[in-house]
Amino acid sequence: MAIRLARLPASSTVAEVSAALDRDGGVIVEDLIDKTTLRGLWDDLGPALEKTGYGDSSFAGQRTKRLCSLFARSRHMAEVALNPLFLGAARDLIERPVPSWFGPQRTEIAPNVQVSITQVIQIWPGETPQPAHRDDIAHMLPSPGPTNRVQIMLAMDEFTDENGATMVYPGSHAWEAERAPRPEEAVQAEMEPGSCLIWVGGLFHGGGPNLSEDPRTGLTMALVRGNLRQEENQFLAVPKEIVREYPEELQRLLGWGLCPPFIGWYEHADPNPLLRAES
Repeated sequence: MAIRLARLPASSTVAEVSAALDRDGGVIVEDLIDKTTLRGLWDDLGPALEKTGYGDSSFAGQRTKRLCSLFARSRHMAEVALNPLFLGAARDLIERPVPSWFGPQRTEIAPNVQVSITQVIQIWPGETPQPAHRDDIAHMLPSPGPTNRVQIMLAMDEFTDENGATMVYPGSHAWEAERAPRPEEAVQAEMEPGSCLIWVGGLFHGGGPNLSEDPRTGLTMALVRGNLRQEENQFLAVPKEIVREYPEELQRLLGWGLCPPFIGWYEHADPNPLLRAES
């Protein structure tokens, strides 16, 4: 029998979200994104999504639309990226220090986090189930292992069992690499608009089949350890003139900063001041 996915209110603490992710690999946080932000995202992204074509594979979906470069398309993405529960849990799970030595001196170094991928995913009627997969495969990371990726799926409209709600395999982030997921172990992340599924990179999941008469739409974004390559090249996806409009915290999440101990420098210095120097 499949394990039920925990549901938490938006008033939960970072510690509660992190504990659910550590335990199950995924959690639903209800009403995490407010209606004003949700409406703004639809206004900004909806027209481009309408013009987007379907995918061309069983993984990308042949009845699924995917829209990328979201930080260039909507300033409301800042409300998602900087959400205290999502960002806080990602930092709590990823920014864990590891010991290191510099000669005779012992120290502990913790990475930071950065944006890896952004997409609106719209599953249309007739779409079949997406193959269950781990997102950590993008960086070919071992499983099980430390958390290197935390991802969010915002329900932009209702996610139901019938219309393709994301299929999740609770606890699978702790499975050995040779342990394959079985269909009966999946549960669907049914959610109301504004609620979010948050999961770690080692969790098996996939888009569900849409057996309804209407599309279902979700917005996803991943945060990864800062010394991993971004899956979506944010330096190309978001022009510098747009990056400058965001607060410095988000600029650094987009890659305009350093990851300890010394990843991402330009001329042996923090690249973030370049955004102001060139404006």
